[in-house]
Order: sequence, then C-alpha cells, then structure tokens
Amino acid sequence: MTATGIERWAPGVRLVRDYRRAWLWPDVRAGLVVTALMIPAGMGYAQVAGLPPVTGLYASIVPLVVYAVFGPSRILVIGPDSALAPVIAAAILPLAAGDEDRALALAGLLALLVGAFLVLGGLLRLGAVTDLLSKPVRVGYLNAIALIVIVSQLPALVGFSVDAEGFGAELAATWDGIVGGEPDAAVALTGIGSLAVILVMRRLRSRVPGVLVAVALATAATAMGLGSASTPVVGSLPQGLPAPALGGLTWADVGALMPAAAGIALVAFTDTAVLSRTLAARRGETVSGSAEMAGIGAANVASGLLGGFPISGSSSRTPVAQDAGSRTQLTGVVSAALVLAFMLVVPGLTALLPQAALAAVVIAAVLTLIDLRSVARLWRMNRVDAALSVVALAGVLVFGVLEGIVVAIGLSLLTFINRSWRPYRAVLGRMPGRRGYHDLSRHPERGETIPGLVIVRFDAPLFFANGAVLDDWVRGVVEDAGPEVHTVILAAEPITAIDTTAFDELVELDDYLAAHGARLVFAEMKGPVKDALRRYDDEGRFDRDRFAPTVGAAVDEVTGHLRGDLDGGAGPRQDE
Repeated sequence: MTATGIERWAPGVRLVRDYRRAWLWPDVRAGLVVTALMIPAGMGYAQVAGLPPVTGLYASIVPLVVYAVFGPSRILVIGPDSALAPVIAAAILPLAAGDEDRALALAGLLALLVGAFLVLGGLLRLGAVTDLLSKPVRVGYLNAIALIVIVSQLPALVGFSVDAEGFGAELAATWDGIVGGEPDAAVALTGIGSLAVILVMRRLRSRVPGVLVAVALATAATAMGLGSASTPVVGSLPQGLPAPALGGLTWADVGALMPAAAGIALVAFTDTAVLSRTLAARRGETVSGSAEMAGIGAANVASGLLGGFPISGSSSRTPVAQDAGSRTQLTGVVSAALVLAFMLVVPGLTALLPQAALAAVVIAAVLTLIDLRSVARLWRMNRVDAALSVVALAGVLVFGVLEGIVVAIGLSLLTFINRSWRPYRAVLGRMPGRRGYHDLSRHPERGETIPGLVIVRFDAPLFFANGAVLDDWVRGVVEDAGPEVHTVILAAEPITAIDTTAFDELVELDDYLAAHGARLVFAEMKGPVKDALRRYDDEGRFDRDRFAPTVGAAVDEVTGHLRGDLDGGAGPRQDE
C-alpha cells in the first residue's frame, strides 16, 4: 500500500508527520482535563450497562488509542456513552442471567459485532446511513434514553434499590420507594449534593470540571467518616492491563446479539458523525462520513477484544477537550495513558468513592441529552415533526430501548415515504408582467390559465408508491378544466427519478388523456430521468416531440406564438 493509501485508512500517520511542536502543550493540557472526566464517567456508564466499573476504563483506554490512528476527526473524544449504556444493558443482561463473567464476554462480543458493522459500512462507503434517523425522531429517542437512565439511577442516588424491569415498572417502584421512606439520608445527601455541585459548576461555566470536584468531595467525605457505615462504594479497581474477556461464547450468542449490534452501530455512528461534522465545520475542516464510520468501527473492535464494550463519540467530553485547547488526537492518547497509569499505580483511589456520586455523574451527563427546546421549536415549525418526536419517545419508553431503535428508524422511513407518497402538487399558470409559470393556488387573484392547456407540477421522485397518486391527480385536474383541454404539460424538473411501476402509471395516464383528445408533454425533465423513461419505453410512445426544455418552450410550441405580456411583448422569454 502506498503512503497515500495508508494515510487514507490511518489518518493518524499523516498527523504524526505533520505534527507541530506548538500543539504539544495544548494537547497534553486537554488530555489532563479530559482524564478527570473520563474516569468517573467511564465507571458510571459501565454500571448503567450492568458491568463492573473497571470495564468502563477499559472501554476508554483502548478505543482512544485506536481512534487516534484510524479516526479522521482531529479532536473527537470517544468512549462509553450515556445513550449507548442502557441499550447495552438491555442486550446483554437477559442473556447473562446474573453471571458477571458471561456479561463481560457478551459485552465484548457486542462491541466486536458493532465494530464489524461499522467497518464494513465504512469500506462500502455507507456514511449517509445517518439519514435513517431524522432529527425529530432522534430528539425523541435521546429524550427517552435520558429519562430511562435517570430513573434507573435515582435509587442509587438516594440509597436504596429496586427490583423491576421496564421503564414503567422501574418508575413506579422508585416512586414507591421514595414515598415509603426507603432512602438512606447519608447516601441521599452524598448523591444529591454531588449532583448539585456538578450542575451549579456547569451553570457557572467553571473552568474546573464539576464532575472532578463532586467526586473528590464525595470521596473525602467518606474517608472522613461523614457518611453512613453502610454507604455503598465502588471499591478498589483491579490492577492490570486491558485483556480479552470473551470466554464461553457460542454462535447462538452471535445470532442473539446481531439485531442489537446493528441498532447500536446506527445510533453510535449517528451521534458520532453529527458531532464530528459539527466540530470539523467550526475548524474549517471536512470529515468523511465513511471514514468516520470505519474509524469508530475499528475502535469498537479494539474495545471488544480487550475487555470493553460498545463506545461512540462523547458529546460531553469532546467539548471539554475543545475548550481546554485540544489540537489533535494526541489529547486522547494522553488521556488513555493517564487512565492506565491510574489503574496501575493508584487503583485504591476509588476504594471510598460512593456509588451515589457515580449515579450523580451519570444523571448530570444524561441531563444534557434532554432537549425540550428542540421539541418546542419543532412544535412551532412543524406539528407533524413534533408529533413524530413524541411518538419516538413513547416508543422507547413503552417497548424498550432496543425496540425503540427499530421504532425510531421505522418512523423516519415512514416519514420519508409519506412525504414522497403524497408530495406537494401544483397547477401552474401565468401572471401578467412576471416571467415563468407559477403555482395558481398561491396567486389566485392574479394567476391565469391558458385556454386548452393544463400545466401541472409534481414535487417528488416517481416511484411505485406515488405513481398512481400522480395519475389520479392529473385526471382530476383535467376533468375540472373541461373538455376543451388538448395538452397537458408536466413540469418535471422536481422529478429526480422514476421506476418501472411509475412508468406504467404514466402510460395509463397517457392512454387516458389520448382517449379524451389530449396529449401529454414533459417539460424540464432531467437527463438521467429522461434516459430511464426512454429505456422503459420499448414501444416508442414518448418520442422527442414529447419533451421540451422549459415549460415556456412547451407552451410556445403548443400555442404557436411567443408569450407577449412581458416588457412590451417583444422576444422570447426564459422561464424562471
């Protein structure tokens, strides 16, 4: 492979070659700051996923290094994510049946499958797959994820536990526990106090991460004996390097996890790609969606091989790295090295870290996923999109996280199909003194029809679902226009594609018009669509005379004279 080829698939090679000395301290400084967030966040998300806290650190160390080599974004920070953790738990915990070692193996396998989907998608250049999740549906999905995580962490935040499955059952059990006086006062003070510290410091835009302060204060309070003797703590982390934990797996496990892996891959890449593109645009750079897919896929494969679980771009830690001055992926490498050093040198630092403080870290993180402002904005802009967002939220809460992904994708596809199935349609006419032919429904007071002519426009590709819609609509327009109609001009510029079913509908429409003494003409049809139409037309029905370069040219040809109501009426006019 040539140097150029290596750099295309491993952008980190080019970064090493072009690295500037002036970037070193900003990258190291940003790595220090990110590490302070990464350790508690990684452990917290591992717990949400139903895994030991140390796996959250494994899922931080290895992917950061691999992404630094294969990822295209210069400052994206990847690792455990609040949107993925509950999906991982829903996928692996039923199969693990309470066996921690098996849960670890299943989490690793899930990461391998997610990575395989993403790497394959990157190689096939499927970066546009993010379009499967429209923004309204994505907003609803992430709002639901945030609610699920918050409800799951509330018991740990205030010092009791619940035994329930499903959002509704967990919410009811949590409410009953709080009302019934189950919370531990000391634990609740630690948890709620930690959450308050994080949120207040975030509100004040403190340069010192609130997460770091809250964790340090909670640990210090436990060390000084200010909490309850029964306060649950994380405990010391095991010393050692990330290592494979894939024992005891079968092909049946692969089949069982495949649907979840596909959904997680889509969500992980969607979140990562949006974040990556946004950051690149701010920096005046461009990031290939397919390259991003391959990079995040390679990171997931590495995570699965070495004791981790599925990961994605972090929408909370990446902005922190950017604010701290990060210039390149060396920030991630520094963070990975510091986390590893923490595990090897001072694993006992977490021995007195309260579980309630970790719950506060997780809740504070997922609160950033809640986007009520976007829901309100959607409601003002488009009620249908707002309703889709609410339905997506309800689908995740009612049917579950994994099923909710399917609901979200299905809603996005249904939205697309519905808008293409019944697109905007217009009858066109002329307006005195204005060039072109315009939508008569928007200019009823000035628009004029042309005797004997019907000009129609259909604003969508023609395919199997909407060919009959066009046929029926044009027939209705012609009938309303009266028996004197002799020509129907289809303004075809918005039609970007046509399939065989829609072609058959055009043939039926042409036969109907011919039976009523009218002729169908296409104006402004795009070259590729025209080529497809001629390829389907083995009878030679639509010859050259049926196509006009513009609507105005078609009208001029049919009427036999140039339009003369513009600028004194002299000369030909080009349609707008």
